[in-house]
Amino acid sequence: MTWSNSTDLRTQVQRLWDRGELLRAMVSPAVEWPLRLTLKTPTAADVSDRFDAVREWARNLADTHHMRLDWREWNHRVQGTQRLPSAAWVDTLPDALAMLGKVRLAERFQQLWQQTQATQPALLPWLLKRPLHALELSDRWSRLLAVVAWLQAHPRPGVYLRQVDIPGVDTKFIEANRGVLTEWLDLALPSDAIDVAATGVSQFNRRYGFLDKPLRIRFRLLDASLPQLPGCHGYSDITLDSDRFAQLALPVQRVFITENETNFLAFPPVAKALVVFGAGYGWDALAPATWLNRCGVHYWGDIDTHGFAILDRLRSHFPHVVSFLMDRETLMAHREHWGEEPEPLEQTLTRLTEEEASLYGELRSGSLQPRLRLEQERVSFNTLCRVLDALPKSSS
Repeated sequence: MTWSNSTDLRTQVQRLWDRGELLRAMVSPAVEWPLRLTLKTPTAADVSDRFDAVREWARNLADTHHMRLDWREWNHRVQGTQRLPSAAWVDTLPDALAMLGKVRLAERFQQLWQQTQATQPALLPWLLKRPLHALELSDRWSRLLAVVAWLQAHPRPGVYLRQVDIPGVDTKFIEANRGVLTEWLDLALPSDAIDVAATGVSQFNRRYGFLDKPLRIRFRLLDASLPQLPGCHGYSDITLDSDRFAQLALPVQRVFITENETNFLAFPPVAKALVVFGAGYGWDALAPATWLNRCGVHYWGDIDTHGFAILDRLRSHFPHVVSFLMDRETLMAHREHWGEEPEPLEQTLTRLTEEEASLYGELRSGSLQPRLRLEQERVSFNTLCRVLDALPKSSS
C-alpha cells in the first residue's frame, strides 16, 4: 500500500524543520501558509477492491492533529457515496510546530532573535542562515554576544585572551567557540579590525588582534667552533622564539630537521651545521627565518604517508629542502623494524621528487605492506652516520 499515512505527512513537515525553514518562518516569510502536503490517495480500483482498508486509512488521517483535510465524494457501487481525503494542509506555523512538538524550541529561537536584534543586529543574517545551530548555542548565547560587544569596544586589543574581562567568559570559553565567533566577528566588526590573511581557528588570535604565545624553535649547534649565542656559552641545546631564530646570524651552511627528540639529541657533530627539532605540520615558526634559503636544509621524517606530507608542507616554505633517510633503500634495509601507520593519507602531494613520489605511491597503495611505516628512530645510528659522512664537506 502506497497511500500516505500520518507518519508520511509528519515527515514532510519534519523536513522543513530539519532545513531550518520553520524557524526562519518565525521571523521571515520562509514558508507560504497554508502549506499543502503531498498526499498519495487510493485509486478507484483500491476503493472497489479494498474498501475496508481505504475507510480505515481515511479514519486514521482524520484523527491526525494539527492538519486539515480536503474531502471528495466517491460513488461506490456497493457502499454508495463515500467521503475520502483528497488533500492535506497545515494551515499555520503554530500548527506545524505543534505537530512536531517544537513549540518551546521555536519560542526559544524567537527569544534569541529578539535579543540579537536589540544588541547585535549585524548578526541577524547569520541567525537566519543557521537557525538550528543557534538553538544549539542557546545556553551560551548571551556570553557569545558579550564577546562580540567587547571586541567592538576594543578592536584589535593587543592583549592575551586571558586578559579579556567579561563576566562568565574565560580563555577556554573563547577558544572552544572560535568557530562561531569567527563567523560573528566577521559580520560585526569593521574591516580594519580583521586580518583577513589569518584564516582558520588556529589563526583566531592573529585575525582579531590578540597576542599569541610565541612560536618556539629548539635547535642544537652541531659544530663546537660555531659562535656561541650570548648567555648560552657551553650550551648546544637552545630554544628561541620564532622572531629571534629568524634573526640568527651564524655561519651555518647546513640545517638538519628531525621529528624525533631522541634523534635530535643524539644527532652527531657536523661541521658548520645545526639540527632543529621539527614541528610536524607546523612550519609557520620556521617560515620567517629567510636565512635558511642560504643553507642546505635536510629533512628527516618517518617513512610513511604523513612523513612525506610533512616534507611536502615544509617545501611550501623552503622549496630547496632535501630529504634524507626517507628513501626506498633505507626502508628495505630496515624491514625488521617495519611498523603500521594508523591512518594513512590518500591526498596527492605535489612537491615531492620523482623518487619520493614513487615511494609515497607505494605507501599509499600498500603494495609493500598495508599501512607501512618505518619510524625514524628505528633507523640505525650507523646508517645516519654513514649518510652524514657522505655529504659534501662544507667549505671554509
